[in-house]
Amino acid sequence: MPDGARHDDALAAALPARLAAVRAELDAAAARGGRSGEDVGLVVVTKSAPPTVFPALGALGVTDLGENRLQDAEQRLAGVERAFRWHFIGHLQSNKAKRALALFDVFHGVDSVGLLQRLDRLAGEAGRRPELLLQVNVSGETSKSGLRPDELPAALAAGAELAHARLVGLMTMAPRVPDPEQARPVFTALARLRDAHRGEHPHLVELSMGMTEDFAVAVEEGATLVRIGRRLVAPPEAADPR
Repeated sequence: MPDGARHDDALAAALPARLAAVRAELDAAAARGGRSGEDVGLVVVTKSAPPTVFPALGALGVTDLGENRLQDAEQRLAGVERAFRWHFIGHLQSNKAKRALALFDVFHGVDSVGLLQRLDRLAGEAGRRPELLLQVNVSGETSKSGLRPDELPAALAAGAELAHARLVGLMTMAPRVPDPEQARPVFTALARLRDAHRGEHPHLVELSMGMTEDFAVAVEEGATLVRIGRRLVAPPEAADPR
């Protein structure tokens, strides 16, 4: 058996235990936050996984998969049956929005009013109805994309005028820190921003926050979507997929 096929089979065999462990942690974190684990959607980030593992994920009940690089996704998803809801979780350049709309159903990283409006217009032309989340740079890191919190009201006002796409929530990325507890203030701040604007914008349901390293803390603070990759789909030979 070729090494590639052997690795693919090993990953598929490891998935049930990995997924069960993640879901158990997600359920426990949701309970600590006074919610059910069913209130939190799991987006499996598959950029490091071979497309051959997609059927195994589907068989385990995974419905949502994510990618963060458009060119890679175009190559990886060519010919793949659209059995999942596909999330684009990376930075999207405006001039690539049309190509992205051909593949993805949900966009987590909408970081400008211009991109918001362009996705809406292109969605109308394509007969699509994607879901959009505004990325907010809560941490203030210059290395991260996203709206400043004070720019959010104007973006929400523009989102209320969309004719084809649907603005459904907010997204943020916490800093990489050695202790997940250090990321908690970022998640708390995004949840408070969402709650502060939800009276005027009741469609703001989703909070996309939390990844492999810190998803439990994010769930405790109200995340409705978590983005987990390495913990689930790292190669089996990886010593520590966390």
